[in-house]
Amino acid sequence: MSQVALETENRPGDGGERSPGISLHAHRPIPRISIQAFCESDGVAKQVTRASEDRRMAKTHVQVHMGGVDTAVELFQTVPTPNLILLETSAAPRDMLQNLAALSEVCDPSTKVVIIGHFNDVWLYRELIRNGISEYMVAPIDLSEIVGVIGGLFVDPEAKPLGHSIAFIGAKGGVGASTMAHNIAWAISSLFKNEVVIADMDLPYGTANINFDQDPAQGIAEAVFSPERIDDVYLDRLLAQCAEHLSLLAAPSTLDRVFDFRDDSFAHLIDVAQRSVPHVVLDVPHTWNGWTRTTLARADEVVIVASPELANLRNTKNLLDTLKQLRPNDAPPRLILNQVGVPKRPEIAPLDFCSPLGILPLATIPFEPALFGSAANNGRMLAETDGANPIVQSINEIAHILTGRMTLKPKKKPGLSAVLSRLKRKKQ
Repeated sequence: MSQVALETENRPGDGGERSPGISLHAHRPIPRISIQAFCESDGVAKQVTRASEDRRMAKTHVQVHMGGVDTAVELFQTVPTPNLILLETSAAPRDMLQNLAALSEVCDPSTKVVIIGHFNDVWLYRELIRNGISEYMVAPIDLSEIVGVIGGLFVDPEAKPLGHSIAFIGAKGGVGASTMAHNIAWAISSLFKNEVVIADMDLPYGTANINFDQDPAQGIAEAVFSPERIDDVYLDRLLAQCAEHLSLLAAPSTLDRVFDFRDDSFAHLIDVAQRSVPHVVLDVPHTWNGWTRTTLARADEVVIVASPELANLRNTKNLLDTLKQLRPNDAPPRLILNQVGVPKRPEIAPLDFCSPLGILPLATIPFEPALFGSAANNGRMLAETDGANPIVQSINEIAHILTGRMTLKPKKKPGLSAVLSRLKRKKQ
């Protein structure tokens, strides 16, 4: 039987202790802007630095200076002002307004200024806004507030909500990460009638076109090799319709050219896709280079698919540790244990596999070659092949969890009282 369990760590939106993750989850990525921060206290400097390292600020260029208004005025007498100045000042309200007059003389008219003060004063806030200050924040502040204020100044408020990006990667080749990605994407589109785009990012060896029985003339290669052409209209032309609410950016799956990319080669394509549909599923190949690293670092959710053996355990541990550094303000990746119970293969028990990782698997999928082989050979999804199979139920539950529609609680082990009560019933 397949098994689905909730991970024990807190995740964005689950009501846990990681409050920054909960509010950060709703913020949109900040566009490519320059930011200079001037901090008088270590606490504010630390939070600004943390915000600058967040994936939502990946496109920005941030510099943090220790010092207040005088430091800023001195610097901008010789260099141009950036798109945004974050300025901490501990001055009293009336002194603050006088000090800012000197800053206004060296600021470009297009530069936005956010003041971080230590006085919660309505009169001060109104005076600052009247004098052209973009926003006033009261210390102490956290990184979520910083990202939110910057987003409010530079992100179009009329823009459509961004779609949720989910990146799937295998801890090792052949563990079924693509199969999981495709079937979960299909489940999201069919269960919730939400539009979903699958991006098969394994350009030379991708299997999404085979799994969905598609042979499109164009796909992800045309998008990534012509980034200047990517917009909603061009993307729509490249998509192959797999189901009523499911579209595919297929890989060419050919070796007639070498597929070498810059770190951010897929970034614009993913941004456009996220503006077009509620869910974008990224089928990331089992490689480690600049663009796969960037894709995983910037995705809203990362799912690692692993098989219960030693090399998978080592690679999963490395991925978890690396992504924790790349995504310091996000919850850890999800884990799916796949191909569990291969006959005659020595395996690591699921609990023993997860113990050194510090997480439980989101799902444990048993080895059923007949079901998976039949679906793959016929270009159909598992639910289309055998909708009553327990594995399909597990995939549906995963779809609910990844879209925030369900939170499964780990089953409690029966305690001594429960055992004794059963014994009493038997005696009666």
